[in-house]
Amino acid sequence: MFLDGVGIGPPDPGLNPFLQARLPTLRALLKDQIPVFGNLPRSPNALCLPLDPLMGMPGLPQSGTGQVALLTGENAASLYGRHFGPWVPVPLRPLMMEKNVLTRARERGFSCVFANAYPSQYQRLAWSKRPAGPPLAAKGAGVFYRDEDNLANETAVSSEIINTAWRTRLGFTHLPEITPAAGGRTLAKITGTADLTFFAHYSTDTAGHERDMGVAVAALEKVDAFLAGLLDALPPATFLVMASDHGNIEDVSQGHTKNPVLGVVVGPGAESFAQGVSSITHIPDLILAILEAENWGSPGSRGTKLTALRLM
Repeated sequence: MFLDGVGIGPPDPGLNPFLQARLPTLRALLKDQIPVFGNLPRSPNALCLPLDPLMGMPGLPQSGTGQVALLTGENAASLYGRHFGPWVPVPLRPLMMEKNVLTRARERGFSCVFANAYPSQYQRLAWSKRPAGPPLAAKGAGVFYRDEDNLANETAVSSEIINTAWRTRLGFTHLPEITPAAGGRTLAKITGTADLTFFAHYSTDTAGHERDMGVAVAALEKVDAFLAGLLDALPPATFLVMASDHGNIEDVSQGHTKNPVLGVVVGPGAESFAQGVSSITHIPDLILAILEAENWGSPGSRGTKLTALRLM
């Protein structure tokens, strides 16, 4: 699961909405703790990872180069010469389409799903002008096709989790109103159709730009309710990987931050897979390592696999 703009923040409830929000699902995963500077809870099967978004480059991390780095494993800021956002810069788009983790997984014989719905008109016309990283990666992997019909029949999830913007801004009034937990259950159902499922959520970054504690708290509580529905319905022994591209929402006194971004890995033996993972560029190799281990290291043996990896 990609969460835009989520870093690890200070242990100050006046600045960090993680410390004011009601987050029972996240707390249950992490021994009733919240990740902040100096406290990154972990257990053998669930752990927080502080991931470096700077990539050795000056300036504030941005979504465009951050998403390329997170999904391809390449130092996109260095390749482009600076941090850039919010969309993927033109010179890096071939890299994003050809070397992202979905494309690489498919090349190794694993099935992949991009769970987000995008309006069919967007898919046909304007999406390529200023694309975000996730749909560009999905298009490169040949899995960018879920639209309003999939949203209606619960085979896709809106990037905002609920369907409000589709109904009020895009005019799809036939779509049902859903709760965040219902969105999580839909995503859990989708994961049963592939080895690797990718879902992107951007509202955390949007909320962070508001620099308003109430807005940030509401955004985090929505994600937590979504995770409750997701985890309740996921098959046993399924891996959950959450990661971000840059910090923002974790400190309402500023916009984008240089803070380490939040990575979370949940699954049997999670700690053993996460050894040495310290940068957003390490996430694709982490995912592929779990995929291959959970499938007995051979795509040809997937008929006898016990579990599957889901990138949420």
